[in-house]
Amino acid sequence: MKRLSLRLSAAAVVLALTAAGAVVAAAPAWAAGTVTVTGPQGTASADAEYATDVTVSGSGFQSIPNGFGGVYVLFGWVDDPEGGSWRPSAGGVVGEDYRYVPDAESAENNGYQRFLAFPGSQTESAANGVLGADGSWSVTMVIPGAVFESHDRDGRVSEVDCRTVTCGIITIGAHGVKNANNETFTPVSFAGAAEAPSEAASAPAEGSAGAVRVGVESASVAAGTSIVFTGQGFTPGEQVVASLDGGLTAVGPLTSGAQGEVAAALPVPREIRDGTHLLTLRGAGSGAVAEAEVTVSGGSAAASVSDESTAPTWVLVLLLACIALATALVVTSIVTAVVRARSRRRARRAETATPVPEEAAIPVPERATAGVSS
Repeated sequence: MKRLSLRLSAAAVVLALTAAGAVVAAAPAWAAGTVTVTGPQGTASADAEYATDVTVSGSGFQSIPNGFGGVYVLFGWVDDPEGGSWRPSAGGVVGEDYRYVPDAESAENNGYQRFLAFPGSQTESAANGVLGADGSWSVTMVIPGAVFESHDRDGRVSEVDCRTVTCGIITIGAHGVKNANNETFTPVSFAGAAEAPSEAASAPAEGSAGAVRVGVESASVAAGTSIVFTGQGFTPGEQVVASLDGGLTAVGPLTSGAQGEVAAALPVPREIRDGTHLLTLRGAGSGAVAEAEVTVSGGSAAASVSDESTAPTWVLVLLLACIALATALVVTSIVTAVVRARSRRRARRAETATPVPEEAAIPVPERATAGVSS
């Protein structure tokens, strides 16, 4: 009877483990979300030459109530769409394994990238949307065209031509949080972009655009604010990227208007050194460059040794005066000591040369002898 009970218990354990395994097999691990891109034609496509507004929707994403971070929705390129080695959680590095169109990380940007906050997160006010409890979301975005410029970690600018590589919508964890569950890539096609034009064909005709130039609203700005600028002379419909100091901060690509004009605001980080900085506008198609200097104040970055200003003249004069006074005091002290020493030596010599007179003998009066009367 005891053996029968043990066998029944063992069988129950086996059945329980089998059932648990079946449940685990039936409930897959958290699957990466899926993304749908809908352009003007109702498909995941965009215009190769001009900016296109699209609707990007997601489902099945991991939604973390009150969680830090969220999801970035970007337009760009990945080097391994099928294998997934581009993913940040797999060691992918921006500028090497994936690139995207730069834009301001704020709710009021140009629409080239979006930020989705987790429900209840402290960053909801700065987000373009909030993930639903079921992991669903939807935002509108702007695809600038088939060619764009991006920056790597070192600020180097590279051009990406989506007519020769596969581009699309990228989703990754926001604010540096790597979350494989929310990393996806959804390809986007471009109408009439089956083949990139030759270099000769893509180059603008000589004289087709005038000299490019950039103007700023103010030549002096405070750290943490923005540089409001305008650009002129670019090729109409061309994509233009604006950057500060070659990539310290950037905005764009901006699509130039019918007269080759662009206008935007470039955010200035608080962690910047005070002094003169270079604003650069670069056309993606023409390669035209316009630059302007802007003076920034109130930055929190410490200036380097080479950047430190020289001391004012009055400080140097005061320092020299103090040195001269100290030197004079030392010399005076030495001279006074020498004079006193010489005086003491002369006094000792004089005392040695003068004889000391002998004391005169004091006569002692003889005592009178009194007479004895007989």
